[in-house]
Amino acid sequence: MIAENINRIRQQVKEVCEKIARNPEEIKIVAVAKTFNSKLILEAYQAGLLDFAENYAQEFVEKKKELKDYPIHWHFIGHLQSNKVKYIAGQVDLIHSVDSIKIAREISNYCLKKNIIQNVLLEVNTSGETSKFGFSPDVLKNAVEEIMSLKNINIIGLMTIGKFAENPEESRDEFKLLRELRDELNLKGYRNFKHLSMGMSNDFLVAIQEGATILRIGSAIFGSRIYTTN
Repeated sequence: MIAENINRIRQQVKEVCEKIARNPEEIKIVAVAKTFNSKLILEAYQAGLLDFAENYAQEFVEKKKELKDYPIHWHFIGHLQSNKVKYIAGQVDLIHSVDSIKIAREISNYCLKKNIIQNVLLEVNTSGETSKFGFSPDVLKNAVEEIMSLKNINIIGLMTIGKFAENPEESRDEFKLLRELRDELNLKGYRNFKHLSMGMSNDFLVAIQEGATILRIGSAIFGSRIYTTN
């Protein structure tokens, strides 16, 4: 089932790219494995996926240990608290969710001690919803220079979460805004801002149309999540 889901998503990516003259090789599919066990991750890996994302530090640490023998590329996409930086920085290929100058500084300081460079994306709240983390577009424009001065992080793009809506078209404006913000920053000289991490299971086709380079897809790969309560 997981392999079939992955093949279907790849075909959908290919078809939408053909319509808008984009190269599907420019787009990375990241499987969001939150709440799904290592056995399912391994099944997706064996179906050809290399990139997997986690939302919570503890869950990431456990799964990385369980899957240490596999050359998986790990991503962290959840809200990162200062006291969890030591579990994530230097352990993942990419942190998508740098949502404040404070956390950017925490990551850089930790990486300085370890003599490593961490690739990150800056999270932008493009919908203005108070339930979401991230820089507002205007705040980000004013904060970029300070964040860029941090020595041990490498900012390679931006991330956003579209509106939670049944109609994926309702996310289009947020995705377009992120692309325009990235392009504006590039024009100002921040030319390393290449990637746009946007689009999830319900709206990734719209995200591709608006320039996404990284898709964060969970339930469309693994199926519906089952949350347990204590």
